[in-house]
Amino acid sequence: MASLIPEQAAFLLDFGKLIIYCTEVMGLTVTSGELLRPVEMQQIYVKTGRSKTMASNHLRKLAGDLNFFDKNGKYICTVEALKDAGKYWESLNPKNRWGGNFKNFKDVPHFERNV
Repeated sequence: MASLIPEQAAFLLDFGKLIIYCTEVMGLTVTSGELLRPVEMQQIYVKTGRSKTMASNHLRKLAGDLNFFDKNGKYICTVEALKDAGKYWESLNPKNRWGGNFKNFKDVPHFERNV
């Protein structure tokens, strides 16, 4: 099996670009959410319905969740409010996917790299 290190490194560089874009261009305050997720936590998320799969890219260090706040400090987490962030994320690399574009399960603060 090939090493994921090059993909993890590329994901993290794009993640940094996304944070800068959301801060400087969109005027949002961005805080960290979840990056690495232990298997045990993923099991809990599946059991409680927060996730639909045990094949989460968080388990492979290829996904991250962010928290977004507007200029008034209000938490924002809708597809409409973050569609520009999602569009920017997906424009960085064809492997990048935004959770707001998922078909059956919207995961708006989620950004991942599919390999």
